[in-house]
Parts: sequence; structure tokens; C-alpha cells
Amino acid sequence: MKEQTVYKKGVIRSLKGLVIKVQFDEDMPDLNEMLYVDNEKKSPLLVSSLAHGDTAICLNIGGDYSIQKGEGVSRSGHSLEIPVGDEMIGRVWDAMGRPIDGKPQLDESVLEKMPKRAIFAPSFQETSLANRPDDVLETGLKVLDFFTPFVKGRKIGIVGGAGVGKTVLTMEIINNVAEGSGAISMFAGIGERIREGHELYKTLEDNDLLKTTAMFFGQMNENPVQRSLIGLSAITLAEYFRDDQKKDVLLFADNMYRYIQARNEVSTIIDQTPAEGGYQPTVFSDVKTFQDRLSSNENGSITALQTIYVPADDLSDPAVQMIQHELDSTIVLSRAVAAQGIRPAVDILASKSSLLTPEVVGERHYDLATRATAILQKYESLKGIIAIIGESELSTEDRDDYNKAKQLIEFFKQRFNVMEKVTGVPGEHMTRDKTLDGVEEIIGKSDITDIVVEEPSTEKSESDESVAREHSDTTEEKV
Repeated sequence: MKEQTVYKKGVIRSLKGLVIKVQFDEDMPDLNEMLYVDNEKKSPLLVSSLAHGDTAICLNIGGDYSIQKGEGVSRSGHSLEIPVGDEMIGRVWDAMGRPIDGKPQLDESVLEKMPKRAIFAPSFQETSLANRPDDVLETGLKVLDFFTPFVKGRKIGIVGGAGVGKTVLTMEIINNVAEGSGAISMFAGIGERIREGHELYKTLEDNDLLKTTAMFFGQMNENPVQRSLIGLSAITLAEYFRDDQKKDVLLFADNMYRYIQARNEVSTIIDQTPAEGGYQPTVFSDVKTFQDRLSSNENGSITALQTIYVPADDLSDPAVQMIQHELDSTIVLSRAVAAQGIRPAVDILASKSSLLTPEVVGERHYDLATRATAILQKYESLKGIIAIIGESELSTEDRDDYNKAKQLIEFFKQRFNVMEKVTGVPGEHMTRDKTLDGVEEIIGKSDITDIVVEEPSTEKSESDESVAREHSDTTEEKV
């Protein structure tokens, strides 16, 4: 058995909110090392930085305000570690691997046997899984599978402001993808509402998905230190299942912007000078530390779906832009689309994916997506003209494309399975092949008479038909 190193203890010299300064005469701790206060609670502290050669600036992870100046502090000799293993599945945990689902703590005998992993351990590994068509994961949602395909081992983001449906869409994807993929799922609730976390837990429980899911929650009620660490704890368990058990893992993070926000709050309380834009000076490294660990290797894959809250619906926010640069696919949810009653409220033209290529999805899918996008772009440009002169004044070709676009918009509307208990309306699930067939049926039509067109004026419509008949008769006479 490995001998435990005995370190000299430190003494608490000052307390300011969640920041505690501990002085060590010798045996200075390392960065990110765990310290424990010599009190009844054994209050955990995390070393954030070192100062003046003998002072460790620590963060009060548990938010224990009973800690007093002058109390002794013991070193652990290791970073923040959480237990990993099959016992973590089906439960809800905090950033330190403690259960918060109201169920009993794991037995000491079980905990001793479980391996431990440091949540700050680097894991920079290149993706080695080939992008083959059979690596595409079906979400059952037509607009996502068609325009922003999910590929095993890649990173997808759902971007949108408050109240446009990010969390509900995530719940639907978890319900559809996790059930059909057979992969282990991790969920990290970062700074979101407790109500949403409870709804997600109940949804997974009702659909018998808890047996393959581990959940980590650091919601709005937690201090910023725990909120900033909860995502790393979820990734640590995901890495264990990928590397040690050689499994494919689905990781869901809601919300990545709240992670940046929590890191910004921590930066403020330790008196760091903000960078341009008001965010912490370490915002770039904070994003990279998180995103670079969402990788795949020869053992298995981590497929990550992340929601990104957009403050004030401003997609140009520097933190939002920084997170988006790390993603393979970006699904943008629009308030304007949601106001039209379209669900999911995806802004198709603003959404983008580097995975929508012939090599990944196949020639047919890529060709249809390119044609559909062109028609929808034309639809947007025609809306302004129609508002002035009316749809009936368009050329036959423009009117044809305009109506195809309206059919596409209607086709991509979809009811959610997870909302069935709320609305009483059964949800829909569409395979990728059926989605391609549906789109092909719409944009493959070239005869405008096959399309139902809502004309603003009946007289104008009849006049157009009369002109068309005269033109037809004249052509026959010439022949």
C-alpha cells in the first residue's frame, strides 16, 4: 500500500466571501490542489493561485461560511477527484461527486474500490474515428437531421436567446438519440433553472433512460465555484467510460454560456482585471480547457451537444462567438421564427454545419440540402418584393420557388415527444431517409399547377389562367 505523504499544515489568514487565503510556512500546495479545513465539516478548499511565496489563494467550493480565521488547513496532495464507475449511472451528482438526488450515499466499501479521477486532468487527443455515413446519428428531428447532421464524436451547439426552446429541444434530442444509440449519456446542468433540471430528470425516468445516464447539476442556486466545475466533472466521467470501458458517450451540456458566466464570477471574486468586453482575462483558455477534452480516440467517442444562451439575442457577443468557433455544427434558434409558431424554432439560414458534406452524409443528402437552402434564401429575398407588389406579380419561376419554400417551412415543423404529456398531442419521429424523401418530393416538383397557391386576388388568378390558355393556343397554331 502506498504511503501517504505528511505535509505541514497551513493557517487561514483572511476570508472574503468565497476567497480564503491560507499561509504556509513550508510545503506549499500546488495549483488546483484540494485542501481541507480542520473543522467538523472538513470544509473543502480549492487552490486557485499562489501569492507572495507563502500564501495560497483558495476557493470555498462548498460555500461553508462557518470557516473562521486562524483555523488550520491540511493538504491532500491531489487535485479535486471524483469517483468513476458504473455506480455513477442513474444518479445525480454535484461537482465533487456527491449525490444530490435524495438517494443514499454510496457505501464506504464501494467508494474505496471505485477508481478516482482528477477533474483537471488534461486529455488532448485527436479524433481518429472516420467520418462515414454510418457514423451519422439520427435525432428524429427533420430540420436537424437534414441541415445540421449529428456525427459521432463531434460537437454540436444549440444557440439562442431566452425562451426560444433550447432546453426543450435538448430534452427531445436526449429522448430520441440516447434511446436509439445505446451509448452511455452524461448530462451537465450548468447554471440553469432547478425546475428545468427536475423536468429533465423526470423525462429520463419516465422514458427509462436513467439506467444509461449520469447527471451532474450545478444549477442557479449553487455558488459560482461549483457552477464552473460541474461541466469538468461530467467530462471526467465521460472520459472514464471512453478510455477504460471503451464505450461511445453522449455528453449534453446546458448551458455553456453559464459556464463562461460562472468563470467570470470566479474571476471577479479573486480580483482579476476584466478583459475587453467585460469577460474574464482567461475566457479563451476557459473555453479551450472545456472543449479540447470533448474528443475521440481509438477507444471510443464523446459526442457533445451543448446549448449556448445568447445574451440580449446578440449573436456577436464575444463569448458566444468564441464557443461557436469550437463547434462542428451550430443550430440557431430564432425568436422571430418562434413568433410564427414554428417548432423547433430553427433559423435554417443562420444555422451552419461543417459536417454537411458528401463524404459524411452522402451525395443525395448534400445535393438536396444545397438546393433546399438556395430555395429558402430566394424565399427571404422575395418576401420584401411580395410585400410591395404581391405574390401574383412574380414570374412563374419565382412563384414556383416561393411556394416550394413555404412547403419546406411547413414540412420542417415537428411536434416533440417530450411535450406529449403537456399538450396531449403525440410527438413525431422521422428517419433521415424519410426526411430526404419528403424534401425531394417538394423541391423535385417543377409544374406549378401541382402546387396549391393562395392568390391574393381571385380575378387576377383567373386572368393569368386566361393568358396562359391563349398562349397555349397560339403555340399550337404555330406548330
